[in-house]
Amino acid sequence: MGVNNGASALVRQSGELIEKLPGGIKLVDAVELLVAWGRANSVWPLVYATSCCAIEMMSTIAARHDLARFGYEVMRASVRQADMIILAGTINEKMAKNLVTLYEQMPAPKYIIAMGSCAISGGPFYYDSYAVVKGGDRLVPVDVYIPGCPPRPEALIQGILQLQEKIKKEGRRHPWRVHKTLNVPFEDLFSKAQAEWAAQEKRKDEELREAREQFKRDNPASSAPKSARVKKEEFPVVPRRKPAAQGISNWTLLQMIQEKFPTVEVYDHPGITPKQVAELGSDYILDLVVPPEQYREFAEYVKNEQSLGLDMLIQLTCVDWKDSFDIVVQLLSCRDGHKLFLRSRAAKDADGGAEIATISDLYLGAEWHEREVYDFFGVRFRNHQDLRRIFLEKDFPGYPLRKDYDDPTRVVKRPY
Repeated sequence: MGVNNGASALVRQSGELIEKLPGGIKLVDAVELLVAWGRANSVWPLVYATSCCAIEMMSTIAARHDLARFGYEVMRASVRQADMIILAGTINEKMAKNLVTLYEQMPAPKYIIAMGSCAISGGPFYYDSYAVVKGGDRLVPVDVYIPGCPPRPEALIQGILQLQEKIKKEGRRHPWRVHKTLNVPFEDLFSKAQAEWAAQEKRKDEELREAREQFKRDNPASSAPKSARVKKEEFPVVPRRKPAAQGISNWTLLQMIQEKFPTVEVYDHPGITPKQVAELGSDYILDLVVPPEQYREFAEYVKNEQSLGLDMLIQLTCVDWKDSFDIVVQLLSCRDGHKLFLRSRAAKDADGGAEIATISDLYLGAEWHEREVYDFFGVRFRNHQDLRRIFLEKDFPGYPLRKDYDDPTRVVKRPY
């Protein structure tokens, strides 16, 4: 990684020179011991955290646990003043290059602590994740692993003590070196552990079979103990409070919209009348299916029509079906408070994508919502002013939220 792999030639030559003098070996050993002790108790960590393990790391630095007792409290914001990185949390692929850059810019000797299951192996994101790195040691060499989700501050302190012991052993005989990163293919660890456990249980069962049968012969009336069941406490039913209706009612909203767009229907309720919509209750948000050719015209109408005033876009997202994508938009009237879902079904084309008109010029917030849908689903928005990836790298293969997405080099399928 662009770092000298071990002690410098000057240090080695100086040590060899002093060793030739009477008592030189003891002098060098004493100096090395003092230097290693000083280095082990004055490591400066980098201010670096990515997820929930950072809360435990902050707690470790705070007054209750007081990391300053070990000389590790000087957190530096620059890698050029730091000696160690604590990988506290999930590492995703977009962050990976930056982490490697930080490590390479840090002066040697330098150390890495992987804190928590996400930093060690990807944690709960090991399966079915296209974006999470399956362990920090695939990017940078890790010196100490601290398991847990998340580990307690005491566990982090124990890991730091282990690192101190490692640093104290370093010297001209055992110089600091850059370790190799992990480079092994992904595998289904859960199924492997499950098979090993089943084989172990079967072996134990075979070993105890004779003793178990002998016990049954000696105690024919014995039976397995049954635990007493605790009586379930009954609680009074609390009636649900009905939310207050805000803005235009659903049935009025449907009536006004169907006067302009007669082909629009309520999602999952084909042929329903405005009167039947009123029976769904005030907490039901009207969900309308709009033909794709009327999608943009419909969005423009509900925003600009003074009586409707749906002027705020809350969210624009996508649902992948077998032959089509549903573009789902949630709108809000800031003036009156009523909401509306509209969805438009865009048929898939030959490459598995789809195309629909943009509404980013009507709702400015849709500009990056539509880029997100394009990034993850490959749906193209016609006349969008800047349609490019927003979260993933430019060279990312495929569209990861499609149901047919499959990349064995990134994703390990969940076996259960």
